[in-house]
Amino acid sequence: MVRTMAGVWRWRHNPLRRVSDLLEAWTALAAALLITLGAAGVGWAVGRAAHGALLRAVHAQHQQRHLAWATAGRPVFPAPADPGSGHPASRDSYRQVEAEWEAWDGGRRGGQVTAPRPVRPGERFRVWTDDRGRITARPMSRTTAGAHAVVAGLGAAGAAAGLVEGGRRLVLWRLNRRRHRRWDQEWERAGQDWGRTGAGS
Repeated sequence: MVRTMAGVWRWRHNPLRRVSDLLEAWTALAAALLITLGAAGVGWAVGRAAHGALLRAVHAQHQQRHLAWATAGRPVFPAPADPGSGHPASRDSYRQVEAEWEAWDGGRRGGQVTAPRPVRPGERFRVWTDDRGRITARPMSRTTAGAHAVVAGLGAAGAAAGLVEGGRRLVLWRLNRRRHRRWDQEWERAGQDWGRTGAGS
């Protein structure tokens, strides 16, 4: 940004500067300020809003999801991978077992679940269930929520910076088109008298 400001200052009283040069320098300065301050502000605001929303989701998930003990039954053997696909069976499929667990309301539930580790029939392991006793994912942690909020803020800042830079490049493209038109006009005028001594004097 310091170099951009120095460039603007240098062009202010330069006798060779054109209006388009000054516009380009001011556009670069405005873009630098918007990227430095505006994009950072957008990223901070989006990250803060995302963090608040994610923390509310964390609280709701911890209220609605409960740990329960499940007892492993027979394993569910994975289907063999398609030989032509080149993709082996998923590693998680080898931990699929039939299991029973006690729901939050005290009732018994059963079904196919993914154990956190390879288990034998009769072995117990922990699962997360919702209020109805259905298997669900582990609730999000505050650390994960914070990481997601940071990513959202950085993404928003990057998008804002990209938008500003895109606007700067568009202005520069239009300025260059105007310069090239004027150069062509000047060359056309100069070409009529090119090589004639004292022409145009």
